[in-house]
Amino acid sequence: MDGCQPGRRGRASLTVGETDTAAHLSSGDVAVLASPRVLALAEQAAVAAVGAGLAANQTSVGAKAELEHTRSAFVGHTVTAQAVLIGVHGRRLAFRVTVTDDEGHEVATVRHERAVVARDRFAG
Repeated sequence: MDGCQPGRRGRASLTVGETDTAAHLSSGDVAVLASPRVLALAEQAAVAAVGAGLAANQTSVGAKAELEHTRSAFVGHTVTAQAVLIGVHGRRLAFRVTVTDDEGHEVATVRHERAVVARDRFAG
């Protein structure tokens, strides 16, 4: 975990498809990017920010998230989540994630925390 210092960045992009919509995910009844899918994209960007910063026997798991969904993104639009590691508190990693559309408009902001855990805890 020594490689996880504040300032690390990660990103993840998605072209919104029908299966990413609120109507499909039952989080609403319109064909726009669903908040649950925004959260998954934010987590993906945070995982990318951690990158190789963890030891081989460690991984991180989502622990907490606060999402503000501020703008719609329609099917066919591309959205990008950019995560910045803003704090390390023991085994907790805190991220600020900004999600923008292909025109540069903010779609959502997410404050996300991940917990660093031993990978073997999840062995089947």
